[in-house]
Amino acid sequence: MSMTITLKKDWKVICDIECPHPPADLYGLPRELNIDSFVSRRKISDISALPQFSVAPAPKSTRDKNEWGRFSNFMHKQDNVAIASFEQCKFYFLPPPKASISCSVNVAYQIGSTSTVDTRPRDCESGSHIAEEYGGHNTIMARGPPNGGDASSSLPKFPPAEDRAHHFTSETCGGIQSHAMKERLPEKNFIRADPSYLKTLGQAHSGWIFGGIAELVDNSRDAKATKIDIFVDMIKMKKSGNDVPMLSVIDDGQGMNHDEIMRMVSFGHKKSDYDDKDQIGRFGVGFKTGAMRLGKDVLVLTQTANSRSIAFLSQSLNEGKDNIEIPIVSYCRQGQQMEVDTKAQSDKLAKYNLKAIKEFSPFNKYLIGEKAALFCGGTGTQIYIWNLDEWGSGCCLEWHDGLKGGSSFHQGDIFIRSRRSRSRLGQLNQKVPLDFSLRAYLEVIFLVPRMKICVQRKLVKSRPLANFLTKTIIESGEILKRPVELTLGLSQLEWDQANCGVFLYWHGRLIEAYKRVGGMIHSADVGRGVIGVMDVTNLIDDLDGRVWVHNNKQGFQDCEAYACLEQWLGEKADEYWDTNFDSLHLDKDNCVYKPDCEWVQCDKCRKWRMLPSTFDSGALATQWI
Repeated sequence: MSMTITLKKDWKVICDIECPHPPADLYGLPRELNIDSFVSRRKISDISALPQFSVAPAPKSTRDKNEWGRFSNFMHKQDNVAIASFEQCKFYFLPPPKASISCSVNVAYQIGSTSTVDTRPRDCESGSHIAEEYGGHNTIMARGPPNGGDASSSLPKFPPAEDRAHHFTSETCGGIQSHAMKERLPEKNFIRADPSYLKTLGQAHSGWIFGGIAELVDNSRDAKATKIDIFVDMIKMKKSGNDVPMLSVIDDGQGMNHDEIMRMVSFGHKKSDYDDKDQIGRFGVGFKTGAMRLGKDVLVLTQTANSRSIAFLSQSLNEGKDNIEIPIVSYCRQGQQMEVDTKAQSDKLAKYNLKAIKEFSPFNKYLIGEKAALFCGGTGTQIYIWNLDEWGSGCCLEWHDGLKGGSSFHQGDIFIRSRRSRSRLGQLNQKVPLDFSLRAYLEVIFLVPRMKICVQRKLVKSRPLANFLTKTIIESGEILKRPVELTLGLSQLEWDQANCGVFLYWHGRLIEAYKRVGGMIHSADVGRGVIGVMDVTNLIDDLDGRVWVHNNKQGFQDCEAYACLEQWLGEKADEYWDTNFDSLHLDKDNCVYKPDCEWVQCDKCRKWRMLPSTFDSGALATQWI
């Protein structure tokens, strides 16, 4: 008498299967079987000694046919055995000799607890089991429901079974050989990440919190965003009922699909073989180090043309846990609606992750919907950070909305509360707005600014430094047989503030500001007002792919190229100062130094235009096209 069984994976139906001749010693097969895990066939010894029966697909729809084809094809290609359990029985679905939508599969089985083949890898902290999802690979911890309801979806998924041995022992089929199971030594070791590591990540920017914001701005630029808004406002926490500050970073870039956001929240990623000169991201840690420096909890909402994803990286959620959990919910476009992407996660897992996000964040379904509406049908990424880093009894950041219709001096801004200047060799002056004003920093963060940047909802007027200098010269040379070019000139603004130094850019992004070189190091008056601008990408990037930039992008590593660069910069800066010192010194009390050329940026195409020498730049409209 034949029997029909519903075969499932993660409690999601694969296909109905028919057993024409069920074994008599099983006393009736179960109506449902759920695949617990996959394991390489070669890791199970003497499986051929087990009794077997055959099953064939009995699909109810085309979808079932395709799922059976995927299931059998996965086992065939990977030479994997699918394992299911029911009461005291274990079933081993053997890989078919040839996969198809109609192929039969042999099933080996064991009865009783005295003869088992334990092939499940054991989680190092709780004995939870790890399962490979056929047809896809996830690489981070995803949150799953309690009581094992969806355990195979709730835990991290590693590469194919033949390539993994997650600090567990692979055990042989000792029961079949009528003796105790023999343990084998681990073949490979993987690590887990304690939640305290999230706090450790933030220490990459412990010296300067704006470095964390810069990481998020870099990501927006890499995503080809044309506009980014950065602001702090208040939001009510559901549990305490208190209003807390929340930092928002919103761009209109390309957005991220499920795989891309998984890669972003993972700890590091494989370096691309293609080196994009316009790409700033290199190390795979920028988002994590930046966000965790700014606050304890961060929610990411991102949308592409065909998908939307929500990710939650949270210290609050992971408090008291033994491993980092990162809830992610992904949706795909179905007509005009966004529906749960069941290729990325099961419905049950998506609901569970969404519940975790709502429980540990100020976001509910209405607020998430409100934020999603900001995309206006387009693409982009929104980052929300709360439980911001503290300074004494207050927040490390201080923000002002500015005055409506006010001058450029009354625009909104975000400050570092301490107002402290960064330590630089030879610098005595403490008036360095770039060190504690986000607006001042973002004015010069890019060598060639194209993206519109708003701080506290007010546009930042970008200031490409090389275009705002007078008595400008361009020095060309070679360092380690690589061509370099330095722009030197005098800045009236920096003269007034008694600042000087070289601004070093890498891939068009500011890495080091006001770097004093040559005589500037030994005297506060030498080089006053002299500013250098240089892009060192060609020198700092090795031909073998190594990059001599710190992974926080706030300095350079100690290397031969950087040492030679310092020496060369010192020589050129001293030559410039010696040539121009007398005229600068005599004129400084009664002359305002104007740039050699007046430049203005088009608010539509973001390109820079040089104005005629007779044009009064002060007469320009606020919006210029």
